[in-house]
Amino acid sequence: MAETKTKTITLTGKDGTFTTLFGRLKKNKKKSEVSDLRALLSNEKARLLHTIKTKKPESIYKLAKILGRDFKAVRADIKLLERFGFIELISSYKQGRERLQPIIDTDKVVITINLK
Repeated sequence: MAETKTKTITLTGKDGTFTTLFGRLKKNKKKSEVSDLRALLSNEKARLLHTIKTKKPESIYKLAKILGRDFKAVRADIKLLERFGFIELISSYKQGRERLQPIIDTDKVVITINLK
């Protein structure tokens, strides 16, 4: 039986606001991590993750075609999901061009809210 990969997101309530704890986020970001979390938990991201898991597209371009969405919008969503560790991009080359294949990098997401 394969090991389940779990992604844990912790929100902590302090002074009437939430802060989040993510291991791989960059410092000095313009947007807050909570704003990114809200964007991450959208129906469109769920649809994107489901499509990657079930259709296994060979590139972001093919994923955009399957979803019927603009390539740039799908690429932005993919980068957000990659930054949070939900997917991994596997690089390969076809006819001299790099192709990035999105792969699901987690099986389960646990969100914990600490109210202090």
